Amino acid sequence: MPEVFPIVPASAKPIWILGVVCIILVIVFAALAYTAYSARNSRVEVSADSLRLVGDFWGRSIDFESLRLADAAIIDLDSSSNYAPRRRTFGTAVPGYASGWFRLRNGDKALAYLTTRDSVVYIPTSLGYSLLLSADRPEQFLEALRSRVES
Repeated sequence: MPEVFPIVPASAKPIWILGVVCIILVIVFAALAYTAYSARNSRVEVSADSLRLVGDFWGRSIDFESLRLADAAIIDLDSSSNYAPRRRTFGTAVPGYASGWFRLRNGDKALAYLTTRDSVVYIPTSLGYSLLLSADRPEQFLEALRSRVES
């Protein structure tokens, strides 16, 4: 009959480390799932006194008084390369979806929600950054903003 010599049991430390790694993986998976959901469900809401960006981690409300609508335009980022995002500083960028903070080719800071590169709404603000938005029906969107501000 063989003699049996048990291995000394490991401390609980590896189990705790494994638990922490699992928690981090769950958080990362949840963040990726939320980003995937936001890529299909982000929107811009125009209320009585503000513009509200809804979706992803970068959503916020911006008062109309901060928007410089006189300088707003609908641009094609492929032909207006000065306004094209050059470097992501804090945000999400996957093929077909970019959101968050970017530096533009002209050096300006921008908060972007982009799903297309043509017909992008560019709105400078007095807050030290511009907005780049792939709004559905960009002409009507800018018209709605301007009519709310003029009211």
